[in-house]
Amino acid sequence: MPELKGRVIAVTGAGSGIGRALALGLARRGASLVMADKDAAGLAETARLLGNYPHSHTAFDVTDSAALKGWIDGAVAEFGGLDGIINNAGLSVVAPFADCPKADFDRVMAVNFDAVVEGCRLALPHVKARAATLGSGWIVNISSVFGMMGYPTQSAYNASKFAVRGLTEALHIELAVTDPDVCVIRVHPGGVGTNVARNSKVIAHLPGTPADIDSAAEFEKAVRTTPEQAAEIILTGMEKRRHRVLVGPDARFIDWMVRLFPESYMKRIGLFLGARGN
Repeated sequence: MPELKGRVIAVTGAGSGIGRALALGLARRGASLVMADKDAAGLAETARLLGNYPHSHTAFDVTDSAALKGWIDGAVAEFGGLDGIINNAGLSVVAPFADCPKADFDRVMAVNFDAVVEGCRLALPHVKARAATLGSGWIVNISSVFGMMGYPTQSAYNASKFAVRGLTEALHIELAVTDPDVCVIRVHPGGVGTNVARNSKVIAHLPGTPADIDSAAEFEKAVRTTPEQAAEIILTGMEKRRHRVLVGPDARFIDWMVRLFPESYMKRIGLFLGARGN
């Protein structure tokens, strides 16, 4: 089982939630952290919490390809290489597809999928080089339970997370042939207590939805897992070289429902799910 001690791991979306918990968990395991987030204040707080653990942090928008490249190149220059990347940054909007403006849909795709593609593309040569020397490396992409099931008012998020799933599965199969020391992992969190729902842009709900509904509050009622618990599950998956990681009891339940009832899962999941996954 490969150790994370002494490894250099890049994490996007490290300013809060799962990303922050991953950074702290990796540091406790002895890894060096290379962190990014658009939220400069949140990222600085994560850096403060890390204290003297080896790390660097850079605030930028992951959709800025030049900044993303500079961040990864800078990590390699500073730490002497890159052993893995966790593409974690993400956002959501709430709207039926017909009511979702193109700019909002495209923004979700840009952050949740395009930036993951670019993160993989830029990190992969460095990760492959280190894996060839040290025997292991990681590409970890955070999908969602919404990368396994459709959900109303989440068409943009669904599209992005299904795309992350497909990309990661294909990359896993390819690298199993060309670079088997690189472990490619897709992660499907269920309801995790992060800021994703609270920060979501609410555009519209389905007809018949109460006008005063608080989407974030409804999500928080359905939360089953803390960011710290989620991070521990993901890091254990990295250590055990699992290709697919389900985070939380709701994720496991949804996984089974989608497998067993591919045409009617939504009717069966509705009451259990209660609100949006992560």
